[in-house]
Amino acid sequence: MSADLSLRFLGAANTVTGSRYLLSWRDRRVLVDCGMFQGYKYLRDKNWKPFPVPPESIEAILLTHAHLDHSGYIPALVAQGFRGKVWCTRATAELCEILWMDSGHLQEEEAAYLNKHKLSKHSPALPLYDQRHARAALDHLHYLKDGEQLSLGDLRAEFLPNGHILGSASIAVEAAGRRILFSGDLGREHDPLMSPPAAPPATDYVVIESTYGNRLHEAGDPAGAIAELVNDTVQRGGAVLIPAFAVGRAQTVLFLLRQLQEEGRIPTLPIYLDSPMAIEVTELFCRYPQQHRLSTEQSAMMCSNITYTRTVEQ
Repeated sequence: MSADLSLRFLGAANTVTGSRYLLSWRDRRVLVDCGMFQGYKYLRDKNWKPFPVPPESIEAILLTHAHLDHSGYIPALVAQGFRGKVWCTRATAELCEILWMDSGHLQEEEAAYLNKHKLSKHSPALPLYDQRHARAALDHLHYLKDGEQLSLGDLRAEFLPNGHILGSASIAVEAAGRRILFSGDLGREHDPLMSPPAAPPATDYVVIESTYGNRLHEAGDPAGAIAELVNDTVQRGGAVLIPAFAVGRAQTVLFLLRQLQEEGRIPTLPIYLDSPMAIEVTELFCRYPQQHRLSTEQSAMMCSNITYTRTVEQ
């Protein structure tokens, strides 16, 4: 990149998970994103390998958004000795609290299950991190106000809304006389909920996420497709089960279902949101009206006439 500045990919290379980008110049190191590897076992095994550089040598982490493939390794890095600050937007910080605590809890449960049924070659099986580690990592989160720039010595960073999920941003970094734009996961121009990505500034280099880099999004009407599926199922006396990511996708599906009901395009039937994490994220939407397209009335509509199920018994 230059004699003074280097960029190293510690994840999201030859795969689309575990986003981690290390910027190094002089004797300084800054990490952009710090995600868990998710998916196949050979990818998840990468989470257990020693971190490529000493965690205590990293000055700060700049976080594009809260999804675990971008943020989920931070509690493990803190447990291994990272002592710096994690800089992000305020909504990202709030989402990280929800996601990290849930991730720690799930890993505790998985380790307990493996130990109970003696399914692990390790004795005892341990979580990558637990809720205690997740809670400790929350103390490292620091958020910037809207439009505020970050200055860390001779590093400058600007967080630009990119329309992926609440709080998500592309990050424009200037260091050692070079400008680099990290795209993060980009939202769609015409997403039903999120505002379109902000226009990027002039830059020397762009590091862009490429999860969908080999194909285009299908054109079409998602609301119409959902209406057709719901009406067909109702006519056959069935129930519609929709698996959806708790952060982002679940809220889009809820909004479209409620909008279709309000317009009379599908029957007014009970809707159940069966995910404590998705419930918490949905409630965040009303707190950040400036980060999505929905009006106050539309946000209230999305959350109305929904049955939240928070327990196994429910």
